[in-house]
Amino acid sequence: MTTFTEAAESAEAWQVQPRALIVTIYGLYARETGGWLSVAALIRLMAELGVDEAAVRSSISRLKQRGILEPRRQGGAAGYALSGLGRDILAEGDQRIFDRPRAASADGWLLVVFSVPEAERRRRHALRARLTWLGFGTVSAGVWIAPGHLAAETEDVLDRAGLSGYVTLFRAEYLAFGDLREQVGRWWDTARLQDLYQAFLEAAGPVLARWEGEGAAAGGADGEAFADYVRALTAWRRLPFLDPGLPADLLPDGWNGLRADAAFAALRVRLAGPARAHVLAVSR
Repeated sequence: MTTFTEAAESAEAWQVQPRALIVTIYGLYARETGGWLSVAALIRLMAELGVDEAAVRSSISRLKQRGILEPRRQGGAAGYALSGLGRDILAEGDQRIFDRPRAASADGWLLVVFSVPEAERRRRHALRARLTWLGFGTVSAGVWIAPGHLAAETEDVLDRAGLSGYVTLFRAEYLAFGDLREQVGRWWDTARLQDLYQAFLEAAGPVLARWEGEGAAAGGADGEAFADYVRALTAWRRLPFLDPGLPADLLPDGWNGLRADAAFAALRVRLAGPARAHVLAVSR
């Protein structure tokens, strides 16, 4: 059973913005009920994550301004539903977060060559942000690279974002010069990724140990499972986008991304069921 101290430590280990927690809740639970949650249910759920009502309402307002949520009354209750944009963003993340593929050496490479006029600097920033989020590394200012298995996803994302007109895509094979593993270390900041994975592992370890030990024996409360799972997923979900899924033979020695992946999978198996049961009980 989670003590107050343990819950506080879990929240502190995974410090995330309330807005990100709300997106996680909608992604996990709202889509199976038409994309809508009442304001009252959302406030109650967020309270279990340590977020007060004022912060919830402020975060909802920001998500509404960004076009992700839309106000809607249902059965006489005030609430918010996912917009078309919100649904697209969540659908884009599903495979990466829950079933992300890893490249094989035979997949080759995908090159993006782009040029954006100086007068359209905002579009250039948007393009770079999208490429980073897709997992691309940088060969030079206008040449970015990713494993070849990301080709279809890249084409779809850039087209839907209205950025395809600035970009030319190539499939490529590395020929020379230099050791390919060393080149990969230049194209991607693998050291930063290692640090991010390690931070996740250090936060996930105690939570997983608690649920596999005392929590499992005591049948830990569904509300605690909800809080731990939403925090864990919110902390986790950006990492699969920053990680390009490089072939195993090109990963740095001691790569901890695979251990972090296994830790998240174990948390999901242990917590997803009771967390969903809790949300259904709250949102009735």
